[in-house]
Amino acid sequence: MALAITDATFEEIVLKSDKPVMVDFWAAWCGPCRMVGPIIDELSTEYDGKVVVGKVDVDANQEFAAKYGVRNIPTVLVFHNGEVVGKQVGVAPKQTYADSLDALL
Repeated sequence: MALAITDATFEEIVLKSDKPVMVDFWAAWCGPCRMVGPIIDELSTEYDGKVVVGKVDVDANQEFAAKYGVRNIPTVLVFHNGEVVGKQVGVAPKQTYADSLDALL
């Protein structure tokens, strides 16, 4: 299961991580987000120990969504050493997300 990331924990979990981090910016009311959610959870399990995988509910946590220009959801950002190195807006096949992680491992 992907980690629930909040504005309060974002810096510690994402920006200070020594592993690549995949963050799904989503909202409960968003239909496409409900399609991406299970993919993110699967990747969380498959990459456990190698990558940090988390989700940010943009309704409750707007600071970092705004900081990284997330205007459409779902948006999945990949961070490495505190920097955004990948971005996927909208729904994509699981392999698309996996490829972005594999490139960093």
